[in-house]
Amino acid sequence: MDIYGQALSDYYNNKFTDTLWINNSYAEAEEMPVDVFFRSQDEMPDIELLALENCKGKILDIGAGAGSHALLLQQHKFDVSAIELSSTACHVMELRGVKKVINTNIFDYEAAKFDTLLLLMNGIGLCGTIDGLKAFLRNTRKLLKKNGQLLFDSSDIAYLYEEGIKKPESYYGEITFQYEYKSQKGEWFKWLYVDQNTLKKIASEERWSLEILMEDEDDQYLAKMQPMENAL
Repeated sequence: MDIYGQALSDYYNNKFTDTLWINNSYAEAEEMPVDVFFRSQDEMPDIELLALENCKGKILDIGAGAGSHALLLQQHKFDVSAIELSSTACHVMELRGVKKVINTNIFDYEAAKFDTLLLLMNGIGLCGTIDGLKAFLRNTRKLLKKNGQLLFDSSDIAYLYEEGIKKPESYYGEITFQYEYKSQKGEWFKWLYVDQNTLKKIASEERWSLEILMEDEDDQYLAKMQPMENAL
């Protein structure tokens, strides 16, 4: 069952009568506020607004969810496509007015090239693991035009382990999650939070330039990356 997509659909259709929970590998389950996927421009944090300001050319919004970022880019006359694995979420985006919706896994997509690849709300987490991030950087080279860019936000979650939670044997930013909604549970999935130092090391190994455009007091940051052979 597409737990995530169903919650988005129920919220959009005013049928959201339960809580969307997210179970995790490090602590008790937490409530996932579904309204964050439907935010207006005024409700978006500065880090997301800066990312949108730095978008250029033809844009691919990866892991687009309910399409709020794609809709805002559309309003500013950008040529934007929204790619999302959840077919139900894709339907919600279409109902909301997103013009170009692609229902597939980003790791399987190679139908077009873009000037900007955008992943917000820690969308880079879909890589799952450090190895997954390296594979993502290799795969996405083919999706970028010359001088194209990758924009995403992430955060350092080392603070979690300062409260007595045992660090995993693998990289500490590799978390496992599971959605739960209306007594139904989805499949467990990997999600990645990557700290800046680790990202810098990976960028160097994979030959991508890296610029941190913003960082805040909560260890969140906005990154811009370009393949070195394409960077200006």
